[in-house]
Amino acid sequence: MASDSSDDDMPLARSNGHLSASTVSKAEDKAMDSHAKPLPAPVSIRNGPVGDASSHTNGNGKRKSRSSTTRVSYKDESDSEDGRLAKRQKKVVSDDSDDEVLSKRKGKLPPAASETAMPEDSDDDMPLNAKLASKRKAIEKNAEKDAKAINASEAKAKESKAKKPTPKKAIKDDSDDDVPLAGAKGKKRLSNGVNGKGKANGVKREDSDSDAPIRKKVKTAASTATAKTKVKAEKSTPAKKTPAKKAKKQVSEEPSKSEDDEEAEYRWWDAPKKEDDSVKWTTLEHNGVLFPPAYEPLPKNVKLVYNGTPVNLHVEAEEVAGFFGSMLNSTHNVENPIFQKNFFADFKEILNRTGGATDRNGKKVDIKEFAKLDFQAIFDYYHAKNEARKARPAAEKKAEKAEKDKAEAPYMYCKWDGRKEKVGNFRVEPPGLFRGRGEHPKTGKVKKRVMPEQITINIGKDAQVPTPPEGHKWKAIQHDNKATWLAMWQENINGSYKYVMLGATSAVKGQSDFKKFEKARELKKHIARIRKDYTADLKAEAMADRQRATAVYLIDKFALRAGNEKDTENEAETVGCCSLKYEHVTLREPNIVIFDFLGKDSIRFYDEVTVDRQVFKNLRVFKKAPKKEGDDIFDRLTTTQLNKHLSSYMTGLTAKVFRTYNASYTMSNLLRELEVSTSTTMPEKIKLYNDCNRQVAILCNHKRTVGASHEAQMEKLGDRIKGLKYQKWRTKMMLLDLDPKQKKKKGASFFELDPDLDEAWILEHQKFLVEEQRTKIQKKFEKDNEKRQQDGEKPMPDKELKERLQAADDLAKKFKKENKSKKVEAEGRGPTVEKIEGNVKKIEERIRTLELQAADRDGNKEVALGTSKINYIDPRLTVVFAKKFDVPIEKFFSKTLREKFNWAIKSVEDDDHWEF
Repeated sequence: MASDSSDDDMPLARSNGHLSASTVSKAEDKAMDSHAKPLPAPVSIRNGPVGDASSHTNGNGKRKSRSSTTRVSYKDESDSEDGRLAKRQKKVVSDDSDDEVLSKRKGKLPPAASETAMPEDSDDDMPLNAKLASKRKAIEKNAEKDAKAINASEAKAKESKAKKPTPKKAIKDDSDDDVPLAGAKGKKRLSNGVNGKGKANGVKREDSDSDAPIRKKVKTAASTATAKTKVKAEKSTPAKKTPAKKAKKQVSEEPSKSEDDEEAEYRWWDAPKKEDDSVKWTTLEHNGVLFPPAYEPLPKNVKLVYNGTPVNLHVEAEEVAGFFGSMLNSTHNVENPIFQKNFFADFKEILNRTGGATDRNGKKVDIKEFAKLDFQAIFDYYHAKNEARKARPAAEKKAEKAEKDKAEAPYMYCKWDGRKEKVGNFRVEPPGLFRGRGEHPKTGKVKKRVMPEQITINIGKDAQVPTPPEGHKWKAIQHDNKATWLAMWQENINGSYKYVMLGATSAVKGQSDFKKFEKARELKKHIARIRKDYTADLKAEAMADRQRATAVYLIDKFALRAGNEKDTENEAETVGCCSLKYEHVTLREPNIVIFDFLGKDSIRFYDEVTVDRQVFKNLRVFKKAPKKEGDDIFDRLTTTQLNKHLSSYMTGLTAKVFRTYNASYTMSNLLRELEVSTSTTMPEKIKLYNDCNRQVAILCNHKRTVGASHEAQMEKLGDRIKGLKYQKWRTKMMLLDLDPKQKKKKGASFFELDPDLDEAWILEHQKFLVEEQRTKIQKKFEKDNEKRQQDGEKPMPDKELKERLQAADDLAKKFKKENKSKKVEAEGRGPTVEKIEGNVKKIEERIRTLELQAADRDGNKEVALGTSKINYIDPRLTVVFAKKFDVPIEKFFSKTLREKFNWAIKSVEDDDHWEF
């Protein structure tokens, strides 16, 4: 509902170009009504990363894989009028018709919803989009019922508690979370969550939607009863009274077995909640950070060449030249004009500071143009060095790895309140050239070597401070027990701070995940009221209220990020809901909205959705002339204001909680509806779970581009299935070899060749099987000889290999004989009809399993199941499913994820009825 606050008469956000009017009249709203029947909403019709020639992505969207990208447009930001990355997009017609769609520019659009449909989606005549909209509304209806039930139950419990005698020391409850919805109606809501005192219902706001806060406020639980007993025992031990200096010690590299056992018993999720969770630790010991190795100068015969002249450089400038020269094969970067420009500017600055370049006679060489630089000799040197490293014997590689592991061992763990905890990123990043994501304006700049004098160490007061490298000292030593980082420094590219934190498997990180999912669970109580309020405010007269309601709708329904403002001179402009500009949104009657913008990590994202008609009308109002390209759509709203408004419903509620809630609640509903019989096989159960996960990913818009290797993988999987079908046919034919009467008994059709197999394929497959066996024999022979050499024994002669390879030759002869006679001799020790029949059944089971895997993999090709499962679906839902249907948790969580979600596995292992 609109508020009477006068604050709404002024833009609350920023003056970025033309502004929306402060109010929307009923007549103006009614004038936009349409007689056309709106499409089912809300549904994402076409969604995902865009693979096109003018893509904004720097790579394929994965952090560690940049080399697989094909073509990218590198337009210098200086070509645009105001330097905004958004200006690089094709100009959109700025009239109200919005007929010119951004998607018309060159590029392959992401898949439509119908292309990611599951096989069961086509069982009836209802269009898929209508089905998705219906499914979403059913889930939201369930959410409304659940919210009412929860609030009614809590109100009843509160009323029952009020009838009991009041204790002497009453605990004041400042929260109104337990008040039923009916009781909340009388409260006046604040417009945009802002009032004169800067608070929303007395709840402290969260200013940012950033997923990486500078200091993580992670809840630390008290230790278990076992740990408490140990602490009491230590307090009564005289050894505890030793002086602080003697108490200081380095962190043990290899803790004792008893320490491991004690850590395994630390169940923080069962421990009582601490009154003050701002204190993260009492004692903290660690060994600091591991620095990258020092630079090794190039050989004297390897030089940078400028305009045909080899030049001598100072070692610092030579190292920077090596950064560029070593990555000439990464054309995606080195051919980027922005990358070249930034590199050359930094290289020139270092050249000037270190004395410049000289030729072989010591004469100054003035390096003025990047185009005249030749890095080929440097590249050839590093390439040859890398190839030599790859070609080393396995024993040498193993020895080097052992040495590396030994050097890293002291840094891998810390002692946190006496417990051994794994440290996450203890390595200081080596110097190099900054790449960035998307078309980052600073790509190509030199990342300088981080020195100890830049690093601040955070450690316990009584712990021994790590020794800095010889000749250096730390920037500062502090003992901040409210911080969860162990070391920090500021990098030179964007001026951001880098932190050494605990690993993903640590208790601190686990508590952070636990807190995130518990916050999403708490949203269950408030979601109905929030949706009711923003639906009403979609028609609010005050523009600020209408913009806020529209933003919450988009965040709730389509999992849009709230978005933060960026310094576009220094950062790639990534867009979220509150920072959408005119050119990022295209409207198509009757209710289709197309979003096309740089999303998280500067990945260009395309989302074509259907929205409620009122939301469509609102967006048309927000884009109304004189607004044009570059103007903000939500000009009366910021992320801070949005989150402040949301926190008036629930403590700590921000826009990003909706993604977690919607994914987890949807998954909970889908799993609850599953029907699993006693005859359902393990692969079928896994597929049922993955189907639910896929529906969550589709409903929550977690899409991905089809990998370049997908078709090859599917073909390989298809060949494996056909190979098993051939094996099944051969095994059946062995029955006839043992008992020819089986043909009459089982029928001729039982022994027929599968229609997927033909003679040409069989011959090719037989050839493959022979070569496969030959390769296995050769590898085994080489491995055996390596082991003999390590043991100081004489290697086996080539004659031994020839004798072993005879088995492959025999197999080829056997296939040739079978093809001619159309008969297969029974194989194995003491073959019987019963054994052969058992083998046939086993092969059939393997075929069914692979066929399920193939259907699952093909169905997931455009859907990012991992995004939902790892980040947004409460892991306890997966644990409960696995336990309820007797599926090993290993089928859903890798070893790394099992360690990360250990708290989830252990916390509900004895609770079959846990619900999100």
